Amino acid sequence: MQVYPNRFNLTDTSNLKPFYLIFGEEPQQKLECLEQLRKAALAQGFDERQSLVADNQFSWDTLIEATQTLSLFSSRQIIELEIPTGKPGAEGSKVLTSLTVNINPDVLLVIHGGKIDKGVQNTKWFKAIDKHGVYVPSYPLEGNALHQWIGKKMHDSGLQASPQVSQLLVECCEGNLLAATQEIEKLKLLYPNGAPTFEQVSDAVVDQSRFTVFHLVDVLLSGDPKKTIKMLYRLESEGVEPTIVAWALTREWQTLQSILFDKQQGKNINWNQYRIWKSRQSLYQSAMQRLSLNHMALLQTKLAAFDVAIKQTQVVRPYIELCHLCMMFMPYSLENLPLDYGIE
Repeated sequence: MQVYPNRFNLTDTSNLKPFYLIFGEEPQQKLECLEQLRKAALAQGFDERQSLVADNQFSWDTLIEATQTLSLFSSRQIIELEIPTGKPGAEGSKVLTSLTVNINPDVLLVIHGGKIDKGVQNTKWFKAIDKHGVYVPSYPLEGNALHQWIGKKMHDSGLQASPQVSQLLVECCEGNLLAATQEIEKLKLLYPNGAPTFEQVSDAVVDQSRFTVFHLVDVLLSGDPKKTIKMLYRLESEGVEPTIVAWALTREWQTLQSILFDKQQGKNINWNQYRIWKSRQSLYQSAMQRLSLNHMALLQTKLAAFDVAIKQTQVVRPYIELCHLCMMFMPYSLENLPLDYGIE
């Protein structure tokens, strides 16, 4: 059974499942789910906890022994098994599947790790565990989901969140819910009356937003120049290699070029062919309304010139040039702004 973190609400009297799967790339939500489980389990007599990590040196016999042996001082235990890759291997898969045959009511097994794909979710061991338990996927929050999360977090902390304050926290902590939690805790200490003004919050919080090139691509497609510049600045400050950003821009150019060509030919867009899931199709539709094949040809020329220059280390400030290229996805024309890399 799949339950998203915002609906994962356990109390001391909740009917606990024997298995929980918590996977994803968003650490704060994973931590909150684990803390809820630990608290609810402790209230129901699971007063011993073991933590195991299934790395390259891990022996699956350790897990078997842990599920079969109880402490002299405890009758029930919670076992937290971290599988960093989400892939336990052949031996691990057999062990995990076997645990679902004769379920021990005195053992609560929590399996957690990083982001997993559909391939992992379709494996025999995952389906067997999920059949008797709960799967909680933890994805980065964006848009309205992020606003709602921050609003709830502030409310739970006894703080009043005006739309302006929530928006400020979103801008300063986007992509970094751990930082958002820290900032809200700081506001709670600084303003115990629970009603800080926008100016007070602005003075107190620190910009700790984090982004990846994949976040950047989505913003490019949506056509938001202000947010694009902010993301580029953050990527540069975090030391992301400009070649990685250039790769992402080139890949998106190729996808958009193909889609626009299909559209010109009167073909229906096969989203599955381009591996564009439904949740992102509106972004591409927005970009298609702004961009033309003629503009894409100009963008191709600029991307190719940058690729040659960056490989020859002839770009002094690559992120400035990347900013110019990103603006072409809005689109802003660079015809009167030549990117002269001094290449003969």
